[in-house]
Amino acid sequence: MTYQVLARKWRPKTFSSLVGQEHVVRALTHALTEQRLHHAYLFTGTRGVGKTTLARILAKSLNCETGLTATPCGACSACTEIDSGRFIDLLEVDAATNTKVDEMRQLLENAVYAPTRGRFKVYVIDEVHMLSNSAFNAMLKTLEEPPEHVKFILATTDPQKIPVTVLSRCLQFNLKQMTPTSISGHLKHILEAEGISAEPGALNLLSRSAAGSMRDALSLLDQAIAHGSGKVEEVQVRDMLGTVDLDYLFSILDALLAGDASGMLRIAEDMATRSLSFDAALQELASLLTRLQVAQLAPQAVADDLPERGRLLDLAGRLDPEFVQLAYQIAVHGRKELALAPDELSGFIMTLLRLHAFRPAQATDGASQRTAASRSNGGASERQSAPLVKAPVASYRVVDPASVAKNDQQAVASPAVMPNALQPEPLPAIGDVDWHSILAALKLGGMARELAQHCELRGIDGVQLALRLSPTHRHLQMKPAQDKLQQSLSEYFGRPLQLRIELAEVESATPAATAQRDRRELQDRAVAAIEQDGFVREVIEMFDATLIESSIKPV
Repeated sequence: MTYQVLARKWRPKTFSSLVGQEHVVRALTHALTEQRLHHAYLFTGTRGVGKTTLARILAKSLNCETGLTATPCGACSACTEIDSGRFIDLLEVDAATNTKVDEMRQLLENAVYAPTRGRFKVYVIDEVHMLSNSAFNAMLKTLEEPPEHVKFILATTDPQKIPVTVLSRCLQFNLKQMTPTSISGHLKHILEAEGISAEPGALNLLSRSAAGSMRDALSLLDQAIAHGSGKVEEVQVRDMLGTVDLDYLFSILDALLAGDASGMLRIAEDMATRSLSFDAALQELASLLTRLQVAQLAPQAVADDLPERGRLLDLAGRLDPEFVQLAYQIAVHGRKELALAPDELSGFIMTLLRLHAFRPAQATDGASQRTAASRSNGGASERQSAPLVKAPVASYRVVDPASVAKNDQQAVASPAVMPNALQPEPLPAIGDVDWHSILAALKLGGMARELAQHCELRGIDGVQLALRLSPTHRHLQMKPAQDKLQQSLSEYFGRPLQLRIELAEVESATPAATAQRDRRELQDRAVAAIEQDGFVREVIEMFDATLIESSIKPV
C-alpha cells in the first residue's frame, strides 16, 4: 500500500476534529442544528488553515444520509464519497485555472438541474479572487438567488480582491492562523497515534516554522520524520530547518553586556561555519528581544513552562528596557539590510557591532579603559581626563546635644539640627555649578543622555533641581529617561533629588548645542585647511574642479 502523507491522512472529517477554528465551527454548528442555512458562504484565511476542509465537512453535513446534521456519520455513501472526492453533487472548482467568463457560465448553467444523489448540489470555488471581473458579473445573479437545491462555498486567501457585490451576497467567515501551542499539541497527538517518538523542543520548532498553517506543519513533520529516520529530535529538526539555536542568541547578548565585541564576532563565525541562516538569526533575535521586553514590562505574561524562562528573566533584569527597544530596531533594520550587504555574514557582523556601539555599558567601558591607561602611565592619563568640576561630596557635622538642650527654641526654628544627627551641607548655589561638567561626569546613555544634553540648568532649590527643555525637543521628555536622569543626579550630589523639567526656550547654550558648535568649528577649520592647501588649489585651477565640502572630515 502506498504511503499517504500526513496532511491528507489526518485531514479533519468532522467539525469536532478541526483545530483552531472554534468560532467558525460554533456558527456553522448552530446554523445546521437550527436549519438556518444561507445559500452562499465565504471562507477567508491564509494557506493551510482549513478553508477547503471546512467546505467538505459542510458538504457532508448537508448531504449526509442520516439527515441535515452538524455531526455527519462519516459512514454513509455520501460521506465516504465526499471524503474520497467522488461525490457527483460536490463540484470543486479551482478558480485559478477557470478564470474566464465562458467557463463560469458553463458551470452555472448546470446549477438549475436537481442534484443527482444528494440533498444539495454544492459548488466549492477555491481561490475565488482569481476570477475575472466578467466571471464575477456572470455569477452575481445566480449567487444572489440560486435554486433551493444549490449551495455555494467560496474560499480565498485574498478577500480584498473580491468585488463588494459578491461579498454582500455571502456569509463571510475569517479563519485565524493557528497558534504554535495548538499546532504542537496536534502534532503530538498525531505522533502518538502513529507510534513515533518526538522531543517537545522539536515540535515547538516545527510549530513556529509553520507560521500558523497546519498543513505546512504536517508537511514539515513528514520531512522531519524522514530526516530523523522515524524519530523527531530537536537537533535534527534544527539542522533540517536551518534555525538558530537560542544558545547562540543568549551568548550574543551575554557578550554584548560584557562589552566583548570579539566574543560576538567569534559566535558569528561559528554560526557561519554551521551554514546557519543569518536572516533567520536576526528574525529569532528580534523575537527574543520581544520576549525580553515582555518579561521586563509584564513578567506575569511569561509562561511558567517556557524552556528558556530562567535565562529570559535573568537577561531581562540585566538589560535596560530602553536599550531592548533600540536593540529590537537594530535587529529588524539589520535584517532588511542583509540584501544590501556584501554578503550575509558581513551584514550580520555589522548589526552585532551596531548593537555593541549603542550598548548601555559604553560609558562604563570607557571609564575602565581610562583607568587602565592611567595605571600604565603612572596616573597622568587620569589627571588629564578628569572632569572640570568634580561631584560635590556631602559633608556631615555632629551637633552637640548640650548646646541643643540649652536652646530648644533654636532647635525648633532649625529643624535640620537634630541631636546626634548627621547633617548634610546645603547644595551649591546655581552659580557654583557647571551643567556641562556635571553631564560629563554622569554615567548616562541612550535617551536619558539625549534628554540631559538638550536641557539647560535653571536652578537648585533644596531637594529640587530644575531643568529647561526647548519645545523642539519635547519628544525626549519620556518618563523612563527622566527617572534615569533623576537617579543619576541623586547619585552625583549624594542625596535624593526631585527633578523638574519645564518646556520653554533655553537662554544659554545646551551641551548638545555646544557640541554641535564645536563640530561645526572643526569642520570649518578642516575645510579652510583643505582650501588653502597648495596642491588642492592647483588641481582646482587646472581642472576647473569643485571642492565638495561634505566629503571633508576633520581629523
